[in-house]
Amino acid sequence: MDPKQLAKDTFEKVVGRIAEKAAGMAEPPVPGAPGVEPPQLEEPTEPREPLPPKPDQGAPELRTATGAEVDGKPDARAQHETYLTTSTGARIRDTDHSLKAGERGPTLLQDHHLREKITHFDHERIPERVVHARGAGAHGVFVGYGTADSVCRAGFLREGVETPTFVRFSTVLGSRGSADTVRDTRGFATKFYTAEGNFDLVGNNIPVFFIQDGIKFPDVIHAGKPHPDREIPQAQSAHDTFWDFVSLHTEAQHHTMWNMSDRGIPRSYRTMEGFGVHTFRVENDEGATSLVKFHWKPRLGVHSLTWEEAQLLGGVDPDFHRRDLYDAIESGAYPAYELGLQVFPDNPEQVFGDVDLLDPTKIVPEELAPVQPVGLMVLTANPTNFFAETEQVAFHVGHLVAGIDATDDPLLQARLFSYVDTQLSRLGGPNYNQIPVNRPHTEVNDMFRDGFHQHAVHAGVAPYKPNSLDGGCPFHAGADLEGSFEHLPARVAEATKVRAQPASYDDHYSQVRQFWLSMSPVEQEHIIRAYAFELGKCYEQTIKERQLQCLANIDPRLCSEVATALGLPAPSPTVPLVDLEPSPALSQVGEAWPPDGRMVGIVIDPDGDLADLAAVRTAIFGAGMVPLLIGPHGGEVGGFPVQRTFATARSVEFDVVLVAGSPVPAPDAIPARDAKVGAADTVTVDPRVVLLLEEAYRHCKVIGAWGEGVTALEAAGITGTPGIVRGDTGADVLARVQEQMAFHRVWERFAQS
Repeated sequence: MDPKQLAKDTFEKVVGRIAEKAAGMAEPPVPGAPGVEPPQLEEPTEPREPLPPKPDQGAPELRTATGAEVDGKPDARAQHETYLTTSTGARIRDTDHSLKAGERGPTLLQDHHLREKITHFDHERIPERVVHARGAGAHGVFVGYGTADSVCRAGFLREGVETPTFVRFSTVLGSRGSADTVRDTRGFATKFYTAEGNFDLVGNNIPVFFIQDGIKFPDVIHAGKPHPDREIPQAQSAHDTFWDFVSLHTEAQHHTMWNMSDRGIPRSYRTMEGFGVHTFRVENDEGATSLVKFHWKPRLGVHSLTWEEAQLLGGVDPDFHRRDLYDAIESGAYPAYELGLQVFPDNPEQVFGDVDLLDPTKIVPEELAPVQPVGLMVLTANPTNFFAETEQVAFHVGHLVAGIDATDDPLLQARLFSYVDTQLSRLGGPNYNQIPVNRPHTEVNDMFRDGFHQHAVHAGVAPYKPNSLDGGCPFHAGADLEGSFEHLPARVAEATKVRAQPASYDDHYSQVRQFWLSMSPVEQEHIIRAYAFELGKCYEQTIKERQLQCLANIDPRLCSEVATALGLPAPSPTVPLVDLEPSPALSQVGEAWPPDGRMVGIVIDPDGDLADLAAVRTAIFGAGMVPLLIGPHGGEVGGFPVQRTFATARSVEFDVVLVAGSPVPAPDAIPARDAKVGAADTVTVDPRVVLLLEEAYRHCKVIGAWGEGVTALEAAGITGTPGIVRGDTGADVLARVQEQMAFHRVWERFAQS
């Protein structure tokens, strides 16, 4: 079957099963409701059971600490008692007043409820992750195509096998309280709850890493983190210590180039590729081994924010990426990603052409080794509780299943140690895999005992092997038992112990240049701007000069343009410039993609013609997008619910803007109340609408208008250019807008010379 048709059929199969929960709704939901039902005005006093989870929420599957299935509702772990109790179940009459010696007397030590409540509060937080602290998660399901059978015997890749998943997306450098839209690498970690045990694919949105050896990981993170004296800047690489490190440790230049490209500021987690980074060894049913690299391909394509959008969102909505993910799932626009493999012969040298497959700073271009689709993952439910699921989920690159094994990549080897070590600190002990979100969906019989937070109640007296007191249990699986894990045989060459690396690791520039040459003109312009901004934030001239030398070894034009912005001379290359073939797969520009989950802002005028609005709104819902009406005030306008007002809306929320009217300045359009109004005294269109249109225009978004909406375009001075659609009816405008928005941006609006 054609891979695209296979992906389409699988997506429709998964989504079809979960569409029933929305079938009873009058229309698709506009996301963002905080609770499952609207609150009443007065404080509720009539006792009732707790409300159920929202329809978009999921939870870890019901399993015992040892992985056994348990019958019950998905929310069985939630609290169901009508009345407030202590942690031991005693009902509490009053939690608003502490126990005192008289109304004005001191609080008594015997108030055990006060002590329990405060003590638990004081210990609510656990250490945040050193890296990837800022994250968002979702539940999903993976369906195998069966196309991987020739190279890998892992059960979850078999045709039609459905495997529950949990995915955590994240930034690397920032703390939990940092913004989503900073320029940074993103984590893309997936936990597959397979029938053969958990498999964790712990990847990034960039296929290469800063370092070749795991011993350098503390160095690169210390360099990227805020300066230790002032704890600034937060969640940024635009500072001296980062550029000091990468300009000296030049193997980092490849990852740095990806980060300075538009890949460093994704539009959404839904439009972000994922990469396993490392090369893994896999085995098929006949025992033949291959080397592979894992890729996640988003169904919606790969798209990014513009730099101005990212900066605006950092203030307007620092939660933009997690909100986008949650809202998409709630509105039924389920994010989908195809898992693919690049497959290489398992030769003794572990190389493919000129690429050392154990070097995590290198890629194999997809034109040389195509990504072969092997399954589809659809994210179908938001977490019910962020802490219990997203914060406590514990990934580990050593969580492998039968048919998949690690290689000798020195970065991967260090990660095999580091992840376990991290969980011991963050999650309070060795039993972190018993936390519900981490529990395998298969029986666990590991003979591990005791320790902090032990949830299992183990039977037997002999947790050791060999034993006879427990009847010899548990027994070894043996080589013939299907689904049993074993490290795949790989010859280790005879060698002396050395602190060194192979000569093949020494080329730090050729693939960086290949990435640069593979970019479209507009993407190259964005890279120049990123380097100029980041280096412009550095204090030390020496560091700027050293990084310019690295850029000279990548491309003379790149170096010259950045040097001009910094007011410094452009140095000459110190290494030969190698022209590898450009790889079109590295560019984000040029293809058309589905509109699912796109946010469409519609400016409406209370005094205008709203006749087409109902039909346009219905058509947008029908296309899998979300219409958000933008009016002069909250509540309703012309019988339609307003989701955003001129005061609260900003262009960065929307993928497309439609204009259904030309609203005059609203009563709150005064500078003292809303700075977006500016200082204009004589205007015919609300200046915040004009600003919204101007920003959408600068960010190369498609803009459509009909009727009086054309007047608003004229007020913003943006008529007659690419991506500006005008028409007599809303239906006509929307149809032509959809054609253009498939390319995400109208880059030709500002064509490069």
